[in-house]
Amino acid sequence: MRIVIAGGHGQIALRLERLLSAGGHEVAGIIRSAGQSDDLREAGAEPVVLDLESAAVDEVADVLRGADAAVFAAGAGPGSGVPRKDTVDRGAAVLFADAAERAGVRRFVVVSSMGADARHEGEGQFDVYLRAKGAADDDVRARSGLDWTILRPGSLTNDAGTGLVDLQASTGRGLVARDDVAAVLAELLDTPATAGLTLELIGGAVPVMVAVRDVAGN
Repeated sequence: MRIVIAGGHGQIALRLERLLSAGGHEVAGIIRSAGQSDDLREAGAEPVVLDLESAAVDEVADVLRGADAAVFAAGAGPGSGVPRKDTVDRGAAVLFADAAERAGVRRFVVVSSMGADARHEGEGQFDVYLRAKGAADDDVRARSGLDWTILRPGSLTNDAGTGLVDLQASTGRGLVARDDVAAVLAELLDTPATAGLTLELIGGAVPVMVAVRDVAGN
């Protein structure tokens, strides 16, 4: 498969690029800075320099055209201000979904966040982030032109992945290694029967492949 990842230099995205490339897939990662290109090449991905905060939908669709799947893994990041929670965590996700539909890419996987909710209350930066992610998720779930899956990981760690997870519609809060998030994303891309599901993910006791199969009903 050819897979295009928005936010290609993110910590989860780089891990996913390595996994997909090692699995024989063709991977492209959208990045804002050309200075990040070498990191993507080392991960086995083709870097595509494009700013999703300012790009037109046709520009993004050109990158997606011919792909088999798209993954939205972009984020404004913890150091960003409140306005960028809307322009990246919501706006860029909506743009990427628009572009996927225009390019005819149906398989669409979103890296969201546990607790994402457009009606979330609070005025802190994390509250704004959860509202933005929730609004983006709502937009994607309303699209009949996409075979979408939304993954909502718990609190992320840089611990080595165990390959053992808890993946369900509702897991309760918990920690999960970025390695394991990437492994679940790779498995979701290979499991089209997970389309239409919003899933929470934390560390657990079930092997990744089995956990994905279970939620897919296989």
